[in-house]
Amino acid sequence: MNNILKTIYIRTTGYSYTNMGRMFIRFFVGIMLMQFGIRQFYNFQDTVLDFPSILGMSPQAGLIVLIVIELFCSLCIMIGFCTRIMTIPPMIAMLIAEWYLLTDVVTVPPYEINWAMPGYVPVMFLGIYFFILLVGPGKISVDYFLSLYLLHSNDESESELEEV
Repeated sequence: MNNILKTIYIRTTGYSYTNMGRMFIRFFVGIMLMQFGIRQFYNFQDTVLDFPSILGMSPQAGLIVLIVIELFCSLCIMIGFCTRIMTIPPMIAMLIAEWYLLTDVVTVPPYEINWAMPGYVPVMFLGIYFFILLVGPGKISVDYFLSLYLLHSNDESESELEEV
């Protein structure tokens, strides 16, 4: 019994599944943001009526840009293609959403916002995208396999990818 507990403890604390964890977080955030884009796409006529004009764009143009960011960038992040670059547009969109929520829509001061109010969703996405920006896509991604292909085509060593 003691050996079984030691084995379970070592397997749950000593082994690291970082690449699978990165893939999971990419899929999770991709699916979460993509469902917003799909909903806005299908309800475009209703959504555009309430959508604000942001950055000098009309509500229609702003909503189209947001839907493209939510669908295209989410798909690229999920498959791990240009992952770090593809996190930047959603991060900008979430910063704008947070700014809009805190300045125009919410009549409560920011220090009184509780967990049930909409201001937490953009911040959650910002945190996840910042994490992906820092750690990268991992070895289970198109980026990694494309890097391997480029290194092998130039007869370079894989040592550059050791820390991935």
